[in-house]
Amino acid sequence: MKTIFKERINALRANMQANGIAVAIIPQSDPHQSEYIANHWQVRRWLSGFTGSAGTLVVTLDKALLWTDSRYFIQAADQLNGTDIILMKDGLIETPSISQYIIDNTPAGATIGIDGMVYSASEAESMKATFAAHNLKIDDTFNPIPQLWSDRPALPECKIIIHEEKYAGESVSSKIEKVLSNVTAQGAYSTFVSALDEIAWVLNIRSRDVKCNPVATSFLYLSPKGSTLFINEAKLTDETKQHLANSNVATAPYESIKDFLTNLPDTEKVLIDIPHTATAILPMVGSRIVKGQSPIILLKSIKNEIQIEGTRKAMIRDGVALVKLFMDIENRLNNGNTITEVEVGNLAAHYRAEGELYFDESFDPIAGFGAHGAIVHYSATEDSDVALSPDNMFLLDSGGQYFDGTTDITRTVSLGNTTAQQKRDFTLVMKGHIAVGSMIFPAGTRGAQLDALARQFLWKDGLSYLHGTGHGVGHFLNVHEGPQNIRLNENPATLVPGMITSNEPGVYREGEYGIRCENLVLTVPAFSTEFGEFYKFETLTLFPFDLNLFDTSIMSDEEIAWINDYHTMVRERLTPYLNTEQAAWLADKTRELTR
Repeated sequence: MKTIFKERINALRANMQANGIAVAIIPQSDPHQSEYIANHWQVRRWLSGFTGSAGTLVVTLDKALLWTDSRYFIQAADQLNGTDIILMKDGLIETPSISQYIIDNTPAGATIGIDGMVYSASEAESMKATFAAHNLKIDDTFNPIPQLWSDRPALPECKIIIHEEKYAGESVSSKIEKVLSNVTAQGAYSTFVSALDEIAWVLNIRSRDVKCNPVATSFLYLSPKGSTLFINEAKLTDETKQHLANSNVATAPYESIKDFLTNLPDTEKVLIDIPHTATAILPMVGSRIVKGQSPIILLKSIKNEIQIEGTRKAMIRDGVALVKLFMDIENRLNNGNTITEVEVGNLAAHYRAEGELYFDESFDPIAGFGAHGAIVHYSATEDSDVALSPDNMFLLDSGGQYFDGTTDITRTVSLGNTTAQQKRDFTLVMKGHIAVGSMIFPAGTRGAQLDALARQFLWKDGLSYLHGTGHGVGHFLNVHEGPQNIRLNENPATLVPGMITSNEPGVYREGEYGIRCENLVLTVPAFSTEFGEFYKFETLTLFPFDLNLFDTSIMSDEEIAWINDYHTMVRERLTPYLNTEQAAWLADKTRELTR
């Protein structure tokens, strides 16, 4: 089967030769610089067979290589096996960057081909400067895929729906006013928005164009004289047209952006967020561009009181669903029945769907038993699926999209037998989780300043993990959003009240097991002193950690108290929504942890 990927890459090479292209770079992206993309834009997956959400394919006239990060090392090695595509483990000291590899292996004067509609303007500008210094050129109009991919999926035509103000907490008109006020402050008159989650947030619309991400394929132009949403007409209804018209937002065909932008008045200044806009868009705007940061990114990340309260309610429904799920898993195993990774993922969606206001999963579930738990972004398939058993631990990372909030939770549980090493590893991860979750920090703190808190205990044992400790989370939107995060990489965005962020340290022993413990936390004010404002985290997620995996001999009294206080909160908030049997199960899972 994998010979198909060799054939597709050879067809690409033939096109490259015909067009004078020495190297083609194919990212995992779309014209909106999205992390998760619709099937129409899954070009890298179509060429390589690798299904991870992050990774870039580089094709030369005699080699093909794929760069991806640590989340996908194991998965990529398996999926690329037999394709002749070389795995490049991005982030390791010995792995050159894509640019460096191309510079070292491409003759001077050669041309590198990229599709300018799927590369951000900032990244393309940086690449052009880097390659020009080594006498290499970039052709950002190289896009042979329409000729090569004959059965390519069409652009999605899912209807858009209105995200009602009773859930969003703010009207479209109010949001547009705030955005344009910031645009004016940056020296522009209007702004052009490409990011799908930003468009969905501003216009209070949602859709199903991207699996698990409730966004609609579109572009948006905002201006004081009136705004325009560029979207496929088939996606609109009379209700959604009226919803947009009420806020002076007209609609136009998705493909008409070039004509629209090129025909704007020559004197109009248009704010463009370069890192989040395709490089092919810039020539359309031309000299009208004012480079700046989209104000929507920060506005969207700071949840209002209605969104926060909605998220708290969504967490209760999510916790109830997980009680049902884990009881089901235990009952099946105790009764001698089998249950597989795929079945657990399906059941997680089933029990969430029983709750009110459920819309979809917030990402494909990561249900990994034993060694599969060490694959950070593992996705169980028909070929890889295994049954759960008492012989090892089970990791489940899953979440839901609800009209009033987005959830994301990881729990690692013992299914029976556990080793001393597993308990120690789990407890070290939890000590880091508690350190982050209980931290008080001054205003102006960045995520990178907190990240080592989560890793310190693992580091002392010679352990670590390569992924970030936390990412921002949307409100009935993308489960990954910025600007904030908690990771070792420096990020200038600070943590401010209203932001929801994950707290998910882990450790992964390849071929044995993986451990990750994740809650979502809300930044809230703590207190003020003569040294300024201080913030803390409110834990939002409601589900117990496995008491059977703690090694209390390496825990402080304060850490044990944190677990007991958290479990008391979980029990008190979930029990009113459980039947007698479920409440008894939860009471046992949240019993006091003692030495």
